[in-house]
Amino acid sequence: MVSVCFYFHVHQPHRLGHYSIFDIGNHTDYFDEHKNRQIIDKVKEKCYLKTNNILYRLIKQHDGKFKVSFSITGSIIEQFERFAPEVIDSFKRLADTGCVEFLSETYNHSLAFLFSKDEFKEQVLMHRRKMQELFNQTPTVFRNTELIFNNELARYIQDMGFEAILAEGADYILNGRSPNHVYNAVNAEKIKVLLKNYKLSDDVAFRFSDKNWQEHPLSVEKYVQWINQINGGGELVNLFMDYETFGEHQWEDTGIFNFLELLPGELLKHPDNNFVTVSEAARKYPIRDTVDMHNFVSWADLERDISAWLGNPLQQAAARALYDMEKYVKATNNYQLIATWRKLTTSDHLYYMCTKWFSDGDVHKYFNPYDSPYDAYIMYMNVLNDFARRVKAELKELGLLQIVSGEGAALPEKIHENPSLIFSG
Repeated sequence: MVSVCFYFHVHQPHRLGHYSIFDIGNHTDYFDEHKNRQIIDKVKEKCYLKTNNILYRLIKQHDGKFKVSFSITGSIIEQFERFAPEVIDSFKRLADTGCVEFLSETYNHSLAFLFSKDEFKEQVLMHRRKMQELFNQTPTVFRNTELIFNNELARYIQDMGFEAILAEGADYILNGRSPNHVYNAVNAEKIKVLLKNYKLSDDVAFRFSDKNWQEHPLSVEKYVQWINQINGGGELVNLFMDYETFGEHQWEDTGIFNFLELLPGELLKHPDNNFVTVSEAARKYPIRDTVDMHNFVSWADLERDISAWLGNPLQQAAARALYDMEKYVKATNNYQLIATWRKLTTSDHLYYMCTKWFSDGDVHKYFNPYDSPYDAYIMYMNVLNDFARRVKAELKELGLLQIVSGEGAALPEKIHENPSLIFSG
């Protein structure tokens, strides 16, 4: 028997607007709400509403035998609530079928685990509460930002009470083993690790419309044949991909929606096939082996590491400046300032600074509001600089600045180079 586990990730960041050095101290309109609304309006029609309706029909058509799982970031939920509440309603309708599961993740799609365990835990709990509020579900499976995973994270998530966690089935980690089994991680014996079958996932997510691909065009029959071949060599095929695959990354005229509509019926023709949600997969199948991911592994780019976000000095400096502010921001106890800082923790801001423009270039340009990674860095640091000034002013007003910073906070002459210097002097 082979179970198919579809998992889709739904996310859009709060993109920054044009914020120059001359704007510092003059206004606090950091986010380009016009651009953000444009993108939500576009993608809701091309992907979210259309694909949600197809999934709903498929669940009904197959009497609940078709199942899928989602993780939806707090960042995009906030934009749905503001710009497209009908999309949330369509996800609620899916939740009501009992065939759709919602996973846990960091609320702001952040890299917090790499920099601040406290902030990481707060964002995970924030996201869990949002899933309970919107969909009446308490997630039992965790998916970290961009599938970033290592042994330490697995243990941390296990200690938080989760049953399972998702990760990339990278070849250099598996060393010839199959991603089509359930694993655990080193020093995290209880939590189950579900690994993405990146080949079969990327056949749909990236290669579906590639006319130079030797398997193009990809028919439903051919794809199901590949899945059927797993029978006897694995229990589970995890098809993990961005939800925007349907209609946005792969446009409607590629036949992607027709492919999706026909896939469940074709796959269920085989008596040993079925569909499961991620938690069902974790409960259904035993742990077969252990994966050892000492270094961080992600689902991004060819390297499958974290270099897409922290691979150059620009990204490293920006991330360091951002997380250096955490104690100051939280000391204000100002909800608006904390919420703004958390929007700035969204990993996309660092992703736009990536300078890997070779084989992965098109991926980094997608929905990217900047002409270059250097523009992304400058704009982001300008925003951080102004934001740090606001936080300092708030702490001063509360009489907390010297308590938090220890020795006061003299302003350096070139504060735009490192906003954290505003606090440390």
